[in-house]
Amino acid sequence: MSELQIHQFECLSDNYSWLVHDPDANVTAVVDTPEVGPILQALEDTGWQLTHILNTHHHFDHAGGNEELKAKTGCQIIGSKSDAARIPGIDMQVGDGDSFTFGTRKVEVFDVSGHTIGHIAFWFPDDKIIFVGDALFALGCGRLFEGSPAQMWHSLQKLTALPADTTVYCAHEYTQSNAKFALTVEPDNAALVDRARQIDAMRAKGVPTVPTTIGLELETNPFLRPQSEDLQRTIGMQGAGEVEVFAETRRLKDNF
Repeated sequence: MSELQIHQFECLSDNYSWLVHDPDANVTAVVDTPEVGPILQALEDTGWQLTHILNTHHHFDHAGGNEELKAKTGCQIIGSKSDAARIPGIDMQVGDGDSFTFGTRKVEVFDVSGHTIGHIAFWFPDDKIIFVGDALFALGCGRLFEGSPAQMWHSLQKLTALPADTTVYCAHEYTQSNAKFALTVEPDNAALVDRARQIDAMRAKGVPTVPTTIGLELETNPFLRPQSEDLQRTIGMQGAGEVEVFAETRRLKDNF
């Protein structure tokens, strides 16, 4: 089995999208469709033919290019069965625990509702990579537009149960601002302090901070660390439950 090829590129002001290419089967997916022009340019640059769209959720900066790309390429659109009414042009509906075949790969689906209801993530177990949309960010997580803190925490636990060396592809370049917030709630986390320094250096050179890994996020992402005594003490939630600490961390970030 050949290595899965991933081409990362920018869309809109701070979105990332990816072409995912299985050379053995000659199939190519784009993960979300923020902007048609850059996607078509990425296809031209790589010489790949678009066969699939994998939609994580319905927001316009993730599904806005679906119908135009489908009309131009005849690709198949795969999205959430519980949010099918809001996924333009959806062909195949999938939900939590489902799996499907993409070329030579098995893809497993996680429901990671919270940012939106019906948000899904795509896990490629053979390659240890996952596309999480806006559920999880480098040093952050999605704002809770539709779900509850308990629901979002449950979703994040599905992701953190994956192997530590899982590569995580999230959909926005929010890492530098997320780091500034993270340092306010867990200032004594040495790994976080070091990571924030590295992020500043990367962004000064225009280098993407995405992808990340599950292991790195578990060490430094405050939204995955409600058990941290440093975090609990800083936000005045000593001894509180995980959901309560997560909810307060999210509230503080919303007002940061």
